[in-house]
Amino acid sequence: MDQNMNFQTVMLIVGFLMIIAGCYCMIRTYHILKIFIGVEIAMKAVTMFLVLAGYVNGRAGLSQAYVITAIVLEVVVAVVFAGVTIHLYKKYGNMDIRNLTQLKG
Repeated sequence: MDQNMNFQTVMLIVGFLMIIAGCYCMIRTYHILKIFIGVEIAMKAVTMFLVLAGYVNGRAGLSQAYVITAIVLEVVVAVVFAGVTIHLYKKYGNMDIRNLTQLKG
């Protein structure tokens, strides 16, 4: 029992560190690809938390359904980020998010 508690505690700590690292990536830079990497790191931590919750509660099936939903959401976010990034780079020649305020339409 003590070993399971250690595993759960380690997974929680790693997950929180991943979320903090992802938030740091999003806050610290103006480069849209670095922000995207931060979003992905934070979303992977959420996925890990969902798996851990299923493991702790013994409801792995429900946890897997939520993880698949989270993966689909990650793909949607990635496609939107890619579209914005391509348009931003074509229009301004760089990936600085401060240029997003100048986009129209």
